[in-house]
Amino acid sequence: MSIDMLTIPAQCVTQSRIEELDYNNIEFGKIFSDHMLVADYKDGAWQNPQILPYGPMDLSPATSALHYGQAIFEGMKAYRDANGDVLLFRPLDNFNRLNLSAERMCMPALPEDIFMQGLEQLLKLDAAWVPPTAGCALYLRPFMFATDNFIGVRPSDTYRFIIFSCPVGAYYGQPLKVAIEPNYVRSAEGGAGFAKAAGNYGAALLPARKMQEKGYHQLIWTDAKEHKYIEESGTMNVMFVMDGKLVTPPVSTTILKGITRNSVLTLARDFGYTVEERKVSVDEIVAAHKAGKLQEAFGTGTAATIAQIATIHYNGEDMDLPAIEEREISNRISAELDKIKTGQSPDPHNWVQRISL
Repeated sequence: MSIDMLTIPAQCVTQSRIEELDYNNIEFGKIFSDHMLVADYKDGAWQNPQILPYGPMDLSPATSALHYGQAIFEGMKAYRDANGDVLLFRPLDNFNRLNLSAERMCMPALPEDIFMQGLEQLLKLDAAWVPPTAGCALYLRPFMFATDNFIGVRPSDTYRFIIFSCPVGAYYGQPLKVAIEPNYVRSAEGGAGFAKAAGNYGAALLPARKMQEKGYHQLIWTDAKEHKYIEESGTMNVMFVMDGKLVTPPVSTTILKGITRNSVLTLARDFGYTVEERKVSVDEIVAAHKAGKLQEAFGTGTAATIAQIATIHYNGEDMDLPAIEEREISNRISAELDKIKTGQSPDPHNWVQRISL
């Protein structure tokens, strides 16, 4: 289906809600922009893309996504540069990963033109919602869900795709205390752990709450078979600096192929750091800490970009890491990523797409 951007109809709001937004006090994920992109899949094709005012939808109680979990999503951000222009970070990578998730969840692939052209038109309409404040961005949430009104375990015949947005500040307001999870499992080999499927996140909430009740912000997932190897941290990929080397678990069927993860590893190699993508055992982390060689630990993801880990709990003991300000690799990469996203540094990997307003 080929769609000229000008043919996507837009029903604009009569009165913007942007007065609700305090640019200096933005809570993550609580205030939503004026418009959303909507497209429906039926009769074997995506059709009727349109931009509508953000608002509630009518859903049948029998909507199949609510029963059988055919729902996927992405997370991405738009930034404001010094000239007031809007910049998108790696949108095609999000599009490709959305379709990878769709394939795993037996859902139809979305055409690139609906995603990219619809996204650009949406951002033009809601450009005022992109915060000019340092450290803030417009978070974009593309998602797809099954819409058949049918109770029966089979792939839906109809789907809805939506992109909406919300201005956001920092996801985590402080360095994290995390605990290594020895019992619960996020994903097993051959499962859907690599997909951004809604059910992956729902199943993670109880273990995370149990850790939070013990005073930790998040947990570190281990492998399903032996609970021996590190996988992810909460909803993020996780990285360690040990003896001057940046080490992270490799992507697999159990680990999300993070776009921020890839960006961090690419910049690390650009800067000349040694990067190792390999299995990382819990025992190796403990031994590195005891030897004074565990210099940094941090999560990577769209929401937080780089989330510093201050403490790792395992087997009844807290392992405190060096002070955040002493961390060379993660701080340098985090600063450079922020500059690239906001147009302050060159973009040698062509990650940034400028939206013409």
